[in-house]
Amino acid sequence: MPLAIFALTIAAYAIGTTEFVIVGLLPTVATDLHITLPLAGLIVSVYALGVTFGAPILTALTGKIERKPLLLGLMTLFVIGNTIAALSPSYEMLLVARVIAAFAHGVFFSVGATIAADLVPENRRASAIAMMFMGLTVAIVTGVPLGTYIGQIYGWRATFWAVAALGVIAFVAIAALLPNTLKKAPPASILDQVRVLGSGRLLIVFAMTALGYGGTFVAFTFLAPILQDVTGFSQSSVSLILVLYGIAIAAGNIGGGKIANHNPVKALVGLFLAQAIVLLVFSFTAVSPVLTLITLAALGFLSFANVPGLQLYVVQLAKEHRPGAVDVASALNIAAFNLGIAIGAWLGGLVVESPLGLASTPWIGAILVAVALLLTIWSGVLDRRATPSLRVA
Repeated sequence: MPLAIFALTIAAYAIGTTEFVIVGLLPTVATDLHITLPLAGLIVSVYALGVTFGAPILTALTGKIERKPLLLGLMTLFVIGNTIAALSPSYEMLLVARVIAAFAHGVFFSVGATIAADLVPENRRASAIAMMFMGLTVAIVTGVPLGTYIGQIYGWRATFWAVAALGVIAFVAIAALLPNTLKKAPPASILDQVRVLGSGRLLIVFAMTALGYGGTFVAFTFLAPILQDVTGFSQSSVSLILVLYGIAIAAGNIGGGKIANHNPVKALVGLFLAQAIVLLVFSFTAVSPVLTLITLAALGFLSFANVPGLQLYVVQLAKEHRPGAVDVASALNIAAFNLGIAIGAWLGGLVVESPLGLASTPWIGAILVAVALLLTIWSGVLDRRATPSLRVA
């Protein structure tokens, strides 16, 4: 792999860390800023919404900018967002900072995959894209637990300073390693994106993505307080448990790809069913430290195992229903993942604030995943009713 790919991997690592590290820091942030846990949970939702709506619009608006200056500008925006977060004197300023960082996140992954593919021969493009996204996976395994540990010892602002420093390293790597002559793909207009949203079949898959992926975030957003207040783990144990969870996520991402290769619909039905069951079980096992660790390992595997299947399925359907906008459909599915995070975190906050409380977030999440399961079964039925070429069986 050319060194330029590793520059993109470093940037993906920094971005992945800043997106998910807040989950481990919610109790610390809530205490320091004198806000409730549900309000702290909105920090997750606001970031995800910034990616959801900022990415398609900004990707369209920046389509004519040369790729390397665009990436350097995005990393500058990323550093600014995390620096403001580190300096935030108030909850409101922290929300603004998260939105700024989210805008950089959305556009980076929209254009980064295309750049990675163009840096290598055609027969190595998939590996190049996988290498870039490995930064995201490694961030979940190492960056999030480490950032949580730093935040617990030195304060949550120190975590954002560390992430901003990662952004500076990524900026230098991109400036030094990426060639100045990168090809530009034809920019996808806002109209192209609207046309994709006009396809009922694709809207079903986007809903499957938002609900199936987002269901886990009803509980995952508040995982740190669940582990401390419901299970009884010490604050210092949370970062170690996040390592376990991150390893399970990485395994699930790889395993999910293999499971979904042949038949994504069949794979998604099985994965969503298992995910809903495990979330339901977590509502009962959360009171036991040992059973919680076992349940979280299973939940970590399942919560990201559906990602490859959902992405593959949306591409398959887009080729049939919107053949001129496959890339746009794929990008909108990424937006649907982030919309799911926003919905899950927001709903989790409502549950925490209600009489149901923290311990009920897993089974509420299971309901969302169950709806995604029903949509998947329905979509599979529609596939079988269609012409043979549309069947995904």
